[in-house]
Amino acid sequence: MFQSLSAFLMERLKSNRGEHVNPAYDSTLDEPPVYEETNFSNGEHRTVRPSVVSAFGHDTLDRVPNIDFYRNAGSMSGHRAVRPSLQELHDVFQKVSDDGDGSDGTPSDDLESAVPTDDKGAVKFGWIRGVLVRCMLNIWGVMLFIRLSWVFGQAGWGLGIVVIALSCVVTTITGLSMSAICTNGVVRGGGAYYLISRSLGPEFGGSIGLIFAFANAVAVAMYVVGFAETVVDLLKDNDAIMVDEINDIRIVGCITVVLLLALSVAGMEWEAKAQILLLVVLLVAIVNVFVGTVIPATTDKKSKGFFNYDSKIFLENFTPSFTENENFFSVFSIFFPAATGILAGANISGDLRDPQAAIPKGTLLAILITGITYLGVGICVSATVVREATGNITDIVTAGASCNGSAVAACELGWNFSSCTVKKCEFGLLNNNQVMTMVSGFGPLIIAGTFSATLSSALASLVSAPKVFQALCKDNIYKILHYFAKGYGKNNEPIRGYVLTFIISVAFILIGNLNTIAPIISNFFLASYALVNFSCFHASYAKSPGWRPAYKYYNMWLSLLGALLCCVVMFVINWWAALITYGIEILLYIYVKVKKPEVNWGSSTQAVTFVSAVNNALSLSGCALLNRGYKYTIQLLQNCHHQYDIYKAKIFKSKDIFRILKYGGPRSEALEEMNAGMEKNQLWLRKTKRKAFYAAVACDSFREGTKSLLQASGLGRMKPNTLVLGFQRNWRTASTEAVQSYVGILHDAFDFEYGTVMLRMDQGLDVSHIVEAEGQYNNVLRLPPTVPLPHPLLISCIVFSLSLSVSVCGPPPPQVAKMNERMLEASAQFHKKQPKGTIDVWWLFDDGGLTLLLPYILTTRKKWKDSKLRIFIAGQPGRCELDKQEMKSLLHKFRITCTDITVIDDIHVQPRKLEEMIKPFCLHEGSKDTAQAEAMRKEQPWRITDEELITAAVLQTNLQVRLNEVLQENSKSANLIIVSMPIARKESVSDFLYMAWLDILTKDLPPTLLIRGNHKSVLTFYS
Repeated sequence: MFQSLSAFLMERLKSNRGEHVNPAYDSTLDEPPVYEETNFSNGEHRTVRPSVVSAFGHDTLDRVPNIDFYRNAGSMSGHRAVRPSLQELHDVFQKVSDDGDGSDGTPSDDLESAVPTDDKGAVKFGWIRGVLVRCMLNIWGVMLFIRLSWVFGQAGWGLGIVVIALSCVVTTITGLSMSAICTNGVVRGGGAYYLISRSLGPEFGGSIGLIFAFANAVAVAMYVVGFAETVVDLLKDNDAIMVDEINDIRIVGCITVVLLLALSVAGMEWEAKAQILLLVVLLVAIVNVFVGTVIPATTDKKSKGFFNYDSKIFLENFTPSFTENENFFSVFSIFFPAATGILAGANISGDLRDPQAAIPKGTLLAILITGITYLGVGICVSATVVREATGNITDIVTAGASCNGSAVAACELGWNFSSCTVKKCEFGLLNNNQVMTMVSGFGPLIIAGTFSATLSSALASLVSAPKVFQALCKDNIYKILHYFAKGYGKNNEPIRGYVLTFIISVAFILIGNLNTIAPIISNFFLASYALVNFSCFHASYAKSPGWRPAYKYYNMWLSLLGALLCCVVMFVINWWAALITYGIEILLYIYVKVKKPEVNWGSSTQAVTFVSAVNNALSLSGCALLNRGYKYTIQLLQNCHHQYDIYKAKIFKSKDIFRILKYGGPRSEALEEMNAGMEKNQLWLRKTKRKAFYAAVACDSFREGTKSLLQASGLGRMKPNTLVLGFQRNWRTASTEAVQSYVGILHDAFDFEYGTVMLRMDQGLDVSHIVEAEGQYNNVLRLPPTVPLPHPLLISCIVFSLSLSVSVCGPPPPQVAKMNERMLEASAQFHKKQPKGTIDVWWLFDDGGLTLLLPYILTTRKKWKDSKLRIFIAGQPGRCELDKQEMKSLLHKFRITCTDITVIDDIHVQPRKLEEMIKPFCLHEGSKDTAQAEAMRKEQPWRITDEELITAAVLQTNLQVRLNEVLQENSKSANLIIVSMPIARKESVSDFLYMAWLDILTKDLPPTLLIRGNHKSVLTFYS
């Protein structure tokens, strides 16, 4: 009979050189997926990927992993597809068409899920033009040519190096933190605001977004005033002052900012071209400074304090010489704004082709290049220019005069600048803001460089402020500001934001004093940097599975140090300005907190709140509750037929804790034992340091108890979402009721949309009979074997009472003792560190990503850190390389690394051991008479009848056999195998046939986890 059955299967699965023939199967299918417009019953209109022939050689509703299932609604980077829900796969008769809470599991609306804009013709920049150039131009700002010489004159080149180094330390740590954050998902427009808000939530993001946008607007004024100072110095040299110096600075500044506004409004393309031109001029000017230091000094230059390289000048300028009201911190506060340009590239993140790659590379390289430049220029002027000089060519040392006082170096070089101690001189490092012009080989180039540095920085800030502000307004955190969210043109330019930035800039330009403006914005920028660093620390500390930055060169404690350093520097620069900054932040934070904007970005704040709730609940479970500490919690019983709800009657206060349970069914005989063991079992969990809650229910059957816990256990967001259980190894010898109960639990888990994890090991994990034989307990409480899984996946442990009759009259036989030893060793397998090896993930079906997320989490734990991920996927013949590249791209977006991706393109071929694998499970009743066949059915109900095998799920049964073969070929030596769990349709696949599937699939393999998520996305590539 089995030969005829095999012949039937062979006929059904016709072989063509070992492969199935399927009229719908197209082996050359390599075109991109086609999407159809679909209207859902809830009125939603989306594009859905239609049914296609899968890589398994037959039509199936289940889908292989695809990036389109993880896109947000209205994704601007590609079509969004909707994977079939768990109910659609599980229940063949009741397809769920309403996708209101559907299986997509996408996050709430944000910039990505907004209505897509037409990107055709939009200007997108690479990492050089978009980030590196902008950051360098912004950092090489007004300080380089106008204030750097003054900084080194005040602090000396010893402390001057410390000033630059400290600034670079702050910016480098911030750059590393920012690199980690921006590589933890797709980055949209908004720069620092986007990074902070998506990491720490809208409260922090909303407060710092306003402050950061305002700081950039004020920075425009600072750079424009620096430019105006240079122009006024030129007017002064040529006796062309219009009114007076301060008013001339205001006039020139206002005219300049109007021209810059016009250039910005013209579009990003024109602004980018202007930046390149300004960079070329700036580079030539910097080279001109170095060249000028080796050109022999003229008498006029010597009278102004320039003497070429001289060791006496260099040594004299080592120590600080702070003038009145100046100290190290005041000098640092003047210089630090020069370092604040590191976010210039991130601020236009929405205009970058690949922000994840461009921002880290461009920002960190810009910090390195500009830091070296500042040090080089500062040391050069310190070695060639004295601190004070008269500018009078007749101030030379008379013969025989002794050199002492503050200008010894100049005196030894033949110049007498001692009069500078009596009256204020106009030249030298301390007095002349145009030292760079004097030192250079060609003065006009330095003036051009100063213009370039100041204008480029002003232009970058003028573009950054409206872009950040527009992103903030789009999120509608402050509803009153939504007016500024509107954009214009192909690049969605924030014209209204430009006008607002212009008004703020003009207001601060009217101050007209660079030294007054600089400290104001220093605190605002430092507050932004502090939160960027804290965001990185907070996300790392939360240990959320969603924190998977592709950039690995960061450290959470270094980020915390950077945040604290920024806070300290804020108070060092100006304590009252720091207090004002923090006061504004706190007020804005409280405002957003009270308003509760309708956004949900899955921030690290939510993750930490969840961890804290779990830890607090665990700590409370270990405390004996005293009378005076009693706090009532209410379990409300409600008849499901009654519409009147006691909770709605508001008898109880809203802060009281409710656990609502619909009562039904009699109590179990195990009730007394269960109540007595509650505290003991919770104590055991605490002593063994298991972060888990003990919950027990009294029911007449294991399945009923499981169903009760699946529905009622947990509280709010702490409700379990994943069921873990062990494989029932004795299913062939167990009663029909036991098998139906076990498979019924799986059906219940699917019905209640739980993720389901099943562990199978050759030796099993049940050692209860050994423990009982040693007299350690009499009434055994069995828990389904579990693998320790970290937060945030709470797992229900279903506990039931079981009595065993084990003889303890004497020692077990040698064979039994040896088996017990192996079982004890197997049960402790996951308690020790795993050897070097692999975790093989067979991600065959897209279940929302749980099959991929759990093994990734395991690799982040110490016991599994030496185990590397290998990914296996099903592919179609002729497109293996394309399938591999698609999976590689998807893993890259998920920030999950693996050592290898293998595409199995022959899963659909006929299994080599089809007869050998299926034969032990078949009843073969066809070769027997009716009475004999009926007796065999009663005696061995687990065996599959010929009719069932022929009519139900032939291809699926064949698939499990083939999968076991490829698992044996590829993963026999793995430390752990993880495979997508097949789903049995209710009323279509019998319980015993389903158990046969699971048995065949996992037979003779290393420890194997079968996983099926609830088909809601647990992975995302968005920030």
